[in-house]
Amino acid sequence: MHNLLAFLSKYYHWLIFLLLEVVSGVMLFKYNSYQGSAWTSSANAVAGKVYEWQSGIEHFFSLSKSSEQLTQRNLFLEEEVLQLRRSLAKATADSSWFQKHETAHLSKYSLIPAKVVNNSIHKKDNLITIDKGSADGVKTDMGVACGNGLVGVVYLTSEHYSVVIPVLNHLSHISVTIRNRGYFGYLTWDGGSPVVAYVEDIPRHAQFKKGDWIETSGYSNIFPAGISVGKIVDIKDSDDGLSYRLKLNLSTDFSCLRDVCVITEQGFAERMQLHEAAVDSMKSRQ
Repeated sequence: MHNLLAFLSKYYHWLIFLLLEVVSGVMLFKYNSYQGSAWTSSANAVAGKVYEWQSGIEHFFSLSKSSEQLTQRNLFLEEEVLQLRRSLAKATADSSWFQKHETAHLSKYSLIPAKVVNNSIHKKDNLITIDKGSADGVKTDMGVACGNGLVGVVYLTSEHYSVVIPVLNHLSHISVTIRNRGYFGYLTWDGGSPVVAYVEDIPRHAQFKKGDWIETSGYSNIFPAGISVGKIVDIKDSDDGLSYRLKLNLSTDFSCLRDVCVITEQGFAERMQLHEAAVDSMKSRQ
């Protein structure tokens, strides 16, 4: 206590000076719009860099686990593709059928690799920040996926960063379908576990079972069909009893999400313009 009082007595003028500096800074940036805007822009840029450095350090120490997961996933996908090629060659009597149609389908899309620099999974409205922005070709409403499946939709972009609304956000409503069954609904999250989501509005006459996979339907302007979403673990009636509500275990582990891809389609801009024109036209008639 004696040392503390001696310290305060010796340096009290410096402490008062620092206190007045803080007070003057708060008043300057809070009550002046230009200085406040400059402070916000600078703070966002610094925060983005800090998030990027933090993510880089965490990413370095998680590379081993990610590499192991990707290796297992690649082996599974290669085996699945091989089985599908054999089945198609047998059904069509043409061994090159798969290659020709696969090339035509994939030529419509391109991927922008990005790294997650900020992420949350335990909030009601989680958001993800990635290190690619408008300067890299990322635009609002583009889809985002990773090696294990669906991630979310781009919400905002700056020059070098973008904010993504992931599946773990109550605003997320993505069109999905039951693999090889054809029935579709929309994906929601109720704010609980970060590994569980729900599919709403599956019709009562639909035929499926626990263990079936859910994937993107391709009906939206954002995602191509066939991106894995999760596996059905429970089936219940909806609140009004007119449809099924499916409980899923998500294929994407958002707690260790690092590498993602923004999906761009060649006709994306044209489709979005047409969609917005249709929405504006309907509003004008109301």
